[in-house]
Amino acid sequence: MTAIDPRSEVRDWSTDFDILDPEYVADPAPVWADLRPGCPIAHTERYGSTWLPTRYDDIAAIAHDTERFSSRDIAVITPGRELNPEAAIMLIAPPITSDPPVHTWARRMLLPRFGPTRIEELTPITHGLADDLIDGFVDAGHADAARDYAQHIPVRVIARMLGVPLEDEETFTGWAVTILQQGFHDIQASADAVMEVISYFGDKLDQRERVPEGERPDDLITVLVGARHDGDPLDDRHRIGSCFLLLLAGIDTTWSSIGSSLYHLASHPDDQARLRAEPELMPTAIEELLRFYSPVTMARYVAEDTEHAGCPMKKGDKVLMAFPAGNRDPDHFERPDEFIIDRQRNRHFAFGSGIHRCLGSNLARMELRVAIERFLDRIPTFELTDPDAVTWSGGQVRGPRRVPVRW
Repeated sequence: MTAIDPRSEVRDWSTDFDILDPEYVADPAPVWADLRPGCPIAHTERYGSTWLPTRYDDIAAIAHDTERFSSRDIAVITPGRELNPEAAIMLIAPPITSDPPVHTWARRMLLPRFGPTRIEELTPITHGLADDLIDGFVDAGHADAARDYAQHIPVRVIARMLGVPLEDEETFTGWAVTILQQGFHDIQASADAVMEVISYFGDKLDQRERVPEGERPDDLITVLVGARHDGDPLDDRHRIGSCFLLLLAGIDTTWSSIGSSLYHLASHPDDQARLRAEPELMPTAIEELLRFYSPVTMARYVAEDTEHAGCPMKKGDKVLMAFPAGNRDPDHFERPDEFIIDRQRNRHFAFGSGIHRCLGSNLARMELRVAIERFLDRIPTFELTDPDAVTWSGGQVRGPRRVPVRW
């Protein structure tokens, strides 16, 4: 099949979908609902041959099949792939871009830093960060819940975990926006940002290596510098890629979840009022916010010619792991397109499924909970200033980028 001009209008979502289409970015759920009964796995030639499963069971099955569906290229769009399925990947980011056996030991090495004990230690720090941000706008009576609040909390937390200066926050956020949000439209800017990330963390790792082992700070960069596999230190590509993953994945995904949550509460006054009146609902509310506004779509690389659910997939094709679509599947969720704040049965996979389930899920849940709790505790009943001013990003991570609110 010939490639389709990615700028052209979508005429048939089953054979020519476009995840960057403005209507899809604004609200993809109607597209998934239309596809699911008749064409549950859509296909497109935009950006290279790509499949889009919309059913929970298909997405879960593919996520668990690491032999046929590789994580070597997780980007939903890889520049140049429409011309060459083997287009070069600029950066690996283990463990998320690794398959077994590399994935197994690469994930195990980082896992203790994201366990319950470590997250408990970070909770009061996150409280303080949230309060500092709220101090800056609480008396104004208005703020942008995304730009002034949501986007800052995750980057400041992960910077502390990595051991990099908080003063570089603006740089980190700029990289996240350029690579994960704007990169599909400006390939050169994205490539330049990736090279900046590589240079930045290469320098930080070199600096840390020059510190005597017993004097190094207790952070993730020290973990990567000191890590050994089969007795050998990790190579620079692995260490830099892991830093890249931890920083960017820790910023944009949680920023999007916090922003979506505050957007929901601002635009659904009944849910906001109930959560204020019944704070014991916070655990189920968090899970429903994660299900309803799941931000992340990953990709898998088809490692060999194969077939899934009657779809003939060729080596080099991509499959988009549309976890947000699976979270709206009526076969798994009652009234899936309704937000139910006290939903009891909620086995969503906002954090993915299979061996690549999000390493930082405990951290993300904590940040989301603290951000919402502090906002509700300190900000009176709030509403959207202008619903038409809310903007969303799409592609790899979907979330609101402007959420102007007033109180």
